[in-house]
Amino acid sequence: MRVSHRSYSVYVKYPAFYAFPCLLVCIFVGKKILLMAKKEAQTDIWVYDLLKSAHITLEYQGSTIAEIEKALKTASKADTGKSGKPEFIGVVKDFVIVIENKVDTAMHECRDKQNNLLEDTASKQDYALNGALHYAKHLIKHTSYKKVIAIGVSGDEKRHRITPIFIDDSLYPKELADVETFVSFNEANIDRYYHREVLQEASEEEKTTAEILKDAEELHEMLWKGGLTNQEKPLVVSGILLALREESFKGFSIDDLTGDSIKSDGKKIYDAIEANLTRANVSPTTKRDKILAQFSVIRDNRKINDKDPKSGRTLLREYTKFLRESIHRSILYTQSADDYLGLFYGEFMSYSGKDGQNLGIVLTPKHITELFCDLIDLKPTDRVLDPCCGTGGFLIAAMHSMLAQTEDASLQRSIRKEQLMGIELQDYMFTIATTNMILRGDGKSNLHNFDFLAESESKLQKEMHCTVGMMNPPYSQGSKDDPDKYEIAFTEHLLDSLSEDARAIVIIPQSSVTGKTTTEKSIKRNILKHHTLEGVITLNNNTFYGVGTNPCIAIFTAGVPHPKEKKCKFINFEDDGFIVAKHVGLVDNGTAKDRKQHLLDVWYEKIEAESKFCVGTTIDPEDEWLHSFYYFNDEIPSEEDFRKTMADYLTFQFNMITHGRGYLFENTAGDE
Repeated sequence: MRVSHRSYSVYVKYPAFYAFPCLLVCIFVGKKILLMAKKEAQTDIWVYDLLKSAHITLEYQGSTIAEIEKALKTASKADTGKSGKPEFIGVVKDFVIVIENKVDTAMHECRDKQNNLLEDTASKQDYALNGALHYAKHLIKHTSYKKVIAIGVSGDEKRHRITPIFIDDSLYPKELADVETFVSFNEANIDRYYHREVLQEASEEEKTTAEILKDAEELHEMLWKGGLTNQEKPLVVSGILLALREESFKGFSIDDLTGDSIKSDGKKIYDAIEANLTRANVSPTTKRDKILAQFSVIRDNRKINDKDPKSGRTLLREYTKFLRESIHRSILYTQSADDYLGLFYGEFMSYSGKDGQNLGIVLTPKHITELFCDLIDLKPTDRVLDPCCGTGGFLIAAMHSMLAQTEDASLQRSIRKEQLMGIELQDYMFTIATTNMILRGDGKSNLHNFDFLAESESKLQKEMHCTVGMMNPPYSQGSKDDPDKYEIAFTEHLLDSLSEDARAIVIIPQSSVTGKTTTEKSIKRNILKHHTLEGVITLNNNTFYGVGTNPCIAIFTAGVPHPKEKKCKFINFEDDGFIVAKHVGLVDNGTAKDRKQHLLDVWYEKIEAESKFCVGTTIDPEDEWLHSFYYFNDEIPSEEDFRKTMADYLTFQFNMITHGRGYLFENTAGDE
């Protein structure tokens, strides 16, 4: 028997696939083999590869599970009672997964005028999603399985649609959002997918801040064994996460980390990082090389590359395995504004007691980065600048917010590619921020590694055209000898760097807006000459738990001199719904969502608040721009309050008299 060269090359590339008995329908015509149509075979192979990469094992056109195979013998799409054969079928936990695929995306689905999937014979036979739904319903009726995920797949690797539908014994189909991979349906993820997407519940497996910090604590102990510095630890973490991205492109696998003495695990990870930076189109080359140089510790540190005599594994393999299982999937497959690397970095710094805080680095919590986007009324057309971007927390929150507001694919691409600007002075922090943005799907091309304060405001304004500025500047770096590093000086530099009418929002120590030094008072005065203060929000003193900073949020309009008659809002948001939990840090006490909505309603003047929450007033540069400075108690006491106060007074007076101190209440008016 002679096999064509083309057929043989496909067989060599996908030997396991050909183990399926009916994968290619072969018939003998003389001494030749007729293969399935080329395109159909390629689609089958592509779907098989997707399943394999997601670690899902399904069977091709049949099942070794007796009751499923029995049901398929009467599953004809023409409803003739004869057999039906879906492309792939199998069981993951207690879910049946059935897949029908078609070569052309035009044959993905067929619907009626009410947008319901048609269930006539032609639609079931010709369209992927209609066919998958047919098999799902048949399996529910004829097997003991009561949860089926039917998936219609059409197209190829470049252009395709993958649409899941959930069916239970109600036989009512629940259509779910299109996916790009099958990873949500493997054994590790399918329960979470079911609870989140089908039941619309918050999955218990979702990574909370506490869980991430717990992972970070455990990983820190592992990293400590490698003798890594506090700056090297987050670099190793971010580098491994970049390397893991290459798994999708078959350029890297944890199984490759064997502790080889010729090509070390570190060199393999380093090469994967380099490949991913190239794939992410980080440019120019000098920027890519600068970032890559930061990851050289992974390649060059002998301690993390040497095999452990007992386990036979390197520390790098242990780190990679831990990150893959604990955090990698959370970053790739959840749409979240969480700054995972920032949380890891903050946890690592908590063991140092110096590095981060000596540099003035205070990482911003997620609930604050999200609040920034709401307070500034961020739009998908905005261009956002964070000139002290750190690990990229504000940029991630801004990107998440902007993308959620539009379904326009071209605008979404523009947001990622052109509308997020970041500046970071520290080389290693710049590398972490770049990694963060790559992991979130771009935005890294507009990150810059230079000193924001040393850059001309007019140049930044002209080149970046930013309509929104967000900033958490370095804290406690300014002094009489170096006044440019006062937090309020950073704020002025940001305002001067934005487009006219841009909105700016900063989180700074409360002392910055009180003007404790002559220089800071002068800067406040100068800000009002060129920009407008919209308001200041006093925050929970524990917002930066463990740092000892009492913060506030200040909001401005750039390039518009402050009108003398303008009323600014000064809000006391110390009760924000977050409390300090032992061994965890700042957590929502159950009221945070409600408190935030109240704040936004007051800020946007949807409701009127009591003066103890918000004071609207004109200002002077010399004022302390805080709620506590402007607040006065304008509430008239109730009759009950008056009675209680008088009762307390009389009780106190009687107590003093009985103890021989009645002289305290003698009338001394006549002695004056």
